[in-house]
Amino acid sequence: MVSPEVQDWKGVASYTGRMEVRGGMVYAAIPYNVQTKKYGGMGLDFSYSIAVAEELGNIHCGGVPMAIGVQTDMATPALTRFGSDELKRQFLVPTIAGEVVACLGVSEPGAGSDVASIKTTAVRKGDDYVINGGKMWITSGCQADWMCLLANSSEGPPHQNKSLICLPMNLPGVSIAKKIDKMGMRSSDTAQIFFEDVRVPSKYRIGEEGMGFTYQMFQFQERLWAVANILAPMENVIQETIDYTRQRKIYNQPVLHNQTVHFRLAELATEVELVRSLLYQAVALYIRGNDVTKFASMAKLKAGRLARELSDNCLQFWGGMGFTNEVLVSRLYRDSRLLSIGAGADEVMLSIICKYMETLPQKK
Repeated sequence: MVSPEVQDWKGVASYTGRMEVRGGMVYAAIPYNVQTKKYGGMGLDFSYSIAVAEELGNIHCGGVPMAIGVQTDMATPALTRFGSDELKRQFLVPTIAGEVVACLGVSEPGAGSDVASIKTTAVRKGDDYVINGGKMWITSGCQADWMCLLANSSEGPPHQNKSLICLPMNLPGVSIAKKIDKMGMRSSDTAQIFFEDVRVPSKYRIGEEGMGFTYQMFQFQERLWAVANILAPMENVIQETIDYTRQRKIYNQPVLHNQTVHFRLAELATEVELVRSLLYQAVALYIRGNDVTKFASMAKLKAGRLARELSDNCLQFWGGMGFTNEVLVSRLYRDSRLLSIGAGADEVMLSIICKYMETLPQKK
C-alpha cells in the first residue's frame, strides 16, 4: 500500500515512479523482480531468495549464511536496480558468478542503526571521489574484493547528501584495521576498515549523487532475509531439545515429561510458526510491489526476540550440557543474539513501526 504522500522522485521514478516519505525517512514500494539474466542471474523474484535463506538455516552455522546473504541481498540490490550497465558488468557480473566477494560499508563506530549520521566523506575532485573516514562491523570485510560504500558526497540534509559507491578494496588508502573478535558468528570475518584519501572514479557511483540514503533503504530487504534464515535453526533446536529431554532422566523420569518442559516447547514451536506466517505475508506483498517496511520491521523485531528467548529456554533444558560448545543450542544462543542488533536494532524497528502507526512523537 502506498500512502497519499507518495511522490515521483527523479532517479527512482525511472524504476517505479513511487516513493513514500514518512518522518524524514524515505521508503519505496519496489518489487524484487529486476531481471538479472543479462548479468548472469536467474531473474527470479524475491521469494526464491527467501527460500534459499530458509534452507541455509539448516547448515548449523550462522556465519556462513550471513556471508552469503551479504553477497546476494545486502551489498548488491542497489547496484542491480540503479547501477549503470558498465558498473554492473564490472562489479555485479563477477559477484553473481561467485568470483569475487562483496561487502556492505554502512555502519561506523558512531553510526550503526542511525544510518543518517555516518561521517565518512566522498569529496568530488575532478573525475574522482576522494574518500576519507572509516567503517565498522563490516561482514566479510577482511576478504572482500569490493565494498558497496555509503558516504557523504555533499553538504545538506542527511537524507539527501549521501551516495553509494562501488569501492575496490585493493585501492591505495584502504586499510583493514583489524578482524573483530565476536561472541558469535565466529566463522564470519567482521572488520574495521579505514579510508585515507582513497581515490575512486566518479563513474563507480551507483545511480544519482545524493540518492545513497534512499538506495540504502531499499537494500534493507535484508531484514526479511535474516528472518527467513533463523526459522530452521529455531525449529532444529526445538527438535534436538525434544530428543535430548526425552532420553535424559531426572528423578526417574524423562525431563520431557515435566509439564513445564513440554508445554514450553509447544509454545515456542507455535511462536516460530507465527513468525513464519508474518514473513510469508510480507514477502507476498513485497513481490507484488507493496511497501512492507512495517511488516519487515515487525518480523525482524519478533524473530530477534524469539531467537533469544528460544535459545535461552532450550539451553536451560539441556542443563550443564547446554553450557558446552558441543551442542547446537549453545551455538544458536551465541549466533542468534546478533539478530536483535544487526540491520537495525530492536529499538529502531520499534521506532519504524511507530512511525507507520503514527504514534511516534514528532521532533519540533
